[in-house]
Formats: sequence, C-alpha cells, structure tokens
Amino acid sequence: MSSKRILMGNEAIALAAMQAGVQIASGYPGTPSSEVMETIASHAKKYGIYAEWATNEKVALETAVGAAYSGARAIVTMKQVGLNVASDPLMSLSYIGVKGSLVILVSDDPGPHSSQTEQDTRAFGHFANIPVLDPSTPQEAYDMTLLAFRLSHEMETPVILRTTTRVSHGCADVITGDIAQVARDIEGFVRDKRWTIFPKLTSQRHPLLEELQVRLSDRFSGYFRDNSFNSISRGNSSIGIAVSGVSYLYAKEATRDYPGTFSLFKVGTVYPFPEKAALEFLEGITDLIVIEELDPYLEEQFLQLAGRHHLNVRVHGKKDGCFPVSGEYDVDVVIDGINRALEGSDEDVPALSHSSPAINPADVPHLPVRAPTLCAGCMHRTVFYAFKKAAGRLRSKQGVDSVFSGDIGCYTLGNAQPLNMVDTCLCMGAGISIAAGLSHTQEYTSGKRAKQVAFIGDSTFFHSGIAAVVSAVYNNADITIAVLDNRTTAMTGHQPHPGIGMTAVGSPAKIIDIADVLRSCGVGMVRTAEADSLDECVAAATESMQFEGPSAIVFRGRCVAISKGAGQYVIDKDKCTRCRLCISQLGCPAIFSVSSGLPVIQDTCSGCDLCAQVCPSGAIALKEVSQ
Repeated sequence: MSSKRILMGNEAIALAAMQAGVQIASGYPGTPSSEVMETIASHAKKYGIYAEWATNEKVALETAVGAAYSGARAIVTMKQVGLNVASDPLMSLSYIGVKGSLVILVSDDPGPHSSQTEQDTRAFGHFANIPVLDPSTPQEAYDMTLLAFRLSHEMETPVILRTTTRVSHGCADVITGDIAQVARDIEGFVRDKRWTIFPKLTSQRHPLLEELQVRLSDRFSGYFRDNSFNSISRGNSSIGIAVSGVSYLYAKEATRDYPGTFSLFKVGTVYPFPEKAALEFLEGITDLIVIEELDPYLEEQFLQLAGRHHLNVRVHGKKDGCFPVSGEYDVDVVIDGINRALEGSDEDVPALSHSSPAINPADVPHLPVRAPTLCAGCMHRTVFYAFKKAAGRLRSKQGVDSVFSGDIGCYTLGNAQPLNMVDTCLCMGAGISIAAGLSHTQEYTSGKRAKQVAFIGDSTFFHSGIAAVVSAVYNNADITIAVLDNRTTAMTGHQPHPGIGMTAVGSPAKIIDIADVLRSCGVGMVRTAEADSLDECVAAATESMQFEGPSAIVFRGRCVAISKGAGQYVIDKDKCTRCRLCISQLGCPAIFSVSSGLPVIQDTCSGCDLCAQVCPSGAIALKEVSQ
C-alpha cells in the first residue's frame, strides 16, 4: 500500500532501501550523505537490518561487499571525497561483481558547501565501469534506489546512486511503499574462484565487464519509453536541451514561459550513456544545449557521439563558455547560459527573460562578512590557544619555530584569525603524514629549525590517522600529535565512532581508547589533558613539543552542540581594564566590543570559562542566576 509524505531526498533513499529489503547498511558520515544511514539506523532494530558506521569509507565498502558476496542486499553511504578513500576496493570490485545487491550512495557537493572538492561522481563511475543513476528530485531518488537494487542483483554489479546537495537535502512530496521485516533468505557465501582477484581472472573478466557496459547502455536507452526519470520531449524548434540531476529542475523553470520551444533530453541513468536514445533525440537538432553542474560529462558524451556519427549539431555547454565550469547552478545561471548558447543559433528563438528584473550588482548593499568560526565554547579553541602559548615559549627560549598541520573537521577552523593555528590542510588523516614529511626536511633546512605539530579529531583519528601514526613512529618523525577528542563526529551531525562506546543503532560497544592505541603504535610520549583547563593544556603542549621523536596528547572535552557549560559569563566593568585580550586572542563569537571598548559577552556564551582563564584582571565571572 502506497502513501504520500514530505521527505528529504536522503530520507527517501533510506526508505526505498528498506522497501527493497536491504539487510546490511554501512557507511561513514559526510555531508550531504549522512541522513541516509541515520534514517536506516533509526529503523534498523524494528525491521531487522544490520547497520553500522564504519571507521572509514574503504572499510564501509568492503564490509558491504562481504555481505553482497553472501547474496545479501547491501547499501553503503558516503560523500564524494569519501569515494576517493573507497576507490581501491571499488576499482577491483567492478571486475569481480557481486552476488546479491550492492548500492553505493555517493553525495556530491557542488559549491562546495562543506567539502574540499567539487569532484563529479559520474566521471568516477565512468572510470570504474560501474553504472551511475542521477536523480533530480526526492521522488526520483526513491524510485532510482529501488531500481539500483534491482539492477545490481540482475546484472551482478555494484550500482552507484549519485546525488547532489540539493537533491539530498531538498524536501518534497514522495510516494512510498510499505516496508516489511527483512527476509532471511540469502544463500550465504559459496566458495568460487571468482571472489579472489588475480591477474588471470582480471584478464578473463575485463571483456565481460566491457560487454556489460553495452548491455546497460541499451537497457538505459529503453528506459526512455517507460520511465519518468528518462524522457524525451519534442519542441517546435531545432534547439535541444540535455540535462541530468537537479539541473533538470533549473532548466524546467528557466523555460516554463516558452512551452514547446525546446526539445528536452532528460537522463537519470547517466552511465553507461544511453547512446541509442541520444542518437534518436539528436535527429533534427542543430543546436544542443547541455546543462549540468560540475564536470562536462554529458557534454563530452554528446560531442563524442556527434563526432562518431558525423552529425551536424553544435553542442553548447561548459567547453564553449556558455556555462560556468564550476560552482553550483541556479535558475538565473541556467537562463544566462541558454541565452549565450542562443546567440550562435540559426533559429529565431527569443532570449529567455529572468522572472525578476535584472539587478545591478552596484546597487546591492554589501552584506556583513560572516566568516566561519569555531562555536562559542568549543574545546578546540582552548587547545589551539594552548599550543600558541607553548609555541611562543619554544620560539623565545630555543629559537625553534612551529608548523601546525591541520586536518578535516571542525578544527580546520583553527586557521581563522586571531588563532591562526592551521598552516596546512589536505584531506582526512593527512595532517600527521604531512607533519612527518615536514620533519624529515629539517636536515636540508639550513639554520632554521621547526617543531611539527599535527592536529586531528577523534573520529578522523580512527578514520585514517592510525596508519599515519604507525608510519611516523616507524620512521622516527619528530612530531607532536594533538588528538582533539570531543567524543563525537561533530562536523557531520554527531554520529558515534569507536571511541564513544555506542554503535550506529545505539547499542553499547567496547570503547577503543585513543591513548592506548597511540601507545600500542609505539609513540614515545603519550599524555592526556582535560580541555577545560588552559593551564593543563599549556603544560601538556609544552612538554610534548620539547620531546624528541613522536609524541602525542589526547585532549578530552565536550562538543558544546551536545553539552553546555556551567552557564553564561559576564564582564565586570569595574574590574575590566579594556586590555581586550579576550577579543584579540581568542576570537570567540560570543564576545564583542562596543564603542566604549568594554567587551560584552552575549547570550550565545556556553560557559566554557576560557575567557575567564585568559583575563589578567579577573574581570570575567559566571553570571549569577536570580532565584
């Protein structure tokens, strides 16, 4: 029995996976993908699903692969940069295939809003020879999830379901089906040489893999006759528009006042490219406008198709400058791009107009700058400030500079002024490895010594930090590792990890102690420090930076988004000397200065007490609560 409800795209994907009978779900949190696993995990016990947050995306995929080898229906979730981590098993998996069903949910982030890259998973699917589905709405995300499970089982191949931020986090009415208790009907693992990849097996299966791409392309071309997410509509001009994903909605809105003008090629099954349907669409088209965010994937497919078949069609997109090559699109971007393409057309089609009058940018007042910053009361601020003090002492007493290598997480924001404590940031886990690399350059740096410090979060430590620690110890890198342990995966929505003692479904689990892991890796000096004590943090930072060889400190504290402090702090104007250290040194968003120069602490104060510890005149105290 079906029902209609308002769902976020990620929720729709999760519910569709459960309707498809998913038995195993694994993933690693990463915006904008996290809600898929969170939704499945919240229903897991009710429907008998096994769900887990893995330590990283590679492990998550390999766990799902093991389940699929036994014939289970499995899903694995990650964001686009997580696919880089999972690419090692992914590239081999396409040769081997699966026995059950394996759907790989990957969320891309045009913009980007919360990522290091704007990479396009459609190109990754092409690279790996794995089919890619690209929904444009939450309803399509639901329907394509069901299709992905069917395709994976029928074709014995993993299937990538690729979303973007606006599809993952957009909400709409979605028609859903019933969810049943998970069936206990899998065959189990059966020994087969197919599951053990060797060069001989690869050479045997590669032709089969290429043949599968042709069959899938033909299958996807057939979907244009009986599926809403693949469609061709004919207009009364020779101008065509090709779209996939959320760009379809932008194009639909941009051309809504011009009904019947443009022919439209809408494709949700983007790889393998449905060539037969594309060739049929191009009949009578002289100008093709390709609208897509990120890579010119569809544009290149159409260019190759037109070249191979000697078609007299002009293809407009990113490559001829009609559309931006990066960033997130919107309706205005699409209208401007279509108009640029129309300038070179022989058809007498009027330029598209914007729904609102064009605005002169010079007439728009400048908005106040709101730079990203650590939350008021964040424990990371105390740790950064402690290392700043310790590094200052090391520089003044021994003439040794310090380099601070950061990592991916909330603590990346330690690069902002006035802290300015992140000198490098590349990808998850790289801070430790980069610090080690920098340390090995010391003998080549004449007359200039530096102590290398690597910051890493607790979840990132488990994700990809441990291997870097082992390498640093093995190669005797002179580094200090600062693990910022706020007992959660904070940036992506407070998911649990192995250091918390709770699984994805809320069951108790053994706590993996980070300090014990560091000791077992052979780190020469390992300390723990409470992040609410500035003096303790400074002492620990100073000791570790003076240690020769690998040293580490685990700073333990709380995430203020989960647990607040004792209350709000206030300024005693009679004691305040207006030295402004609380403002100039900390950069806490809860503290600002009025025209008189007297600092003011806002209600957003979470009571961390750092400003009170820094204040030299004792002018900051906990606000008394009236009875």
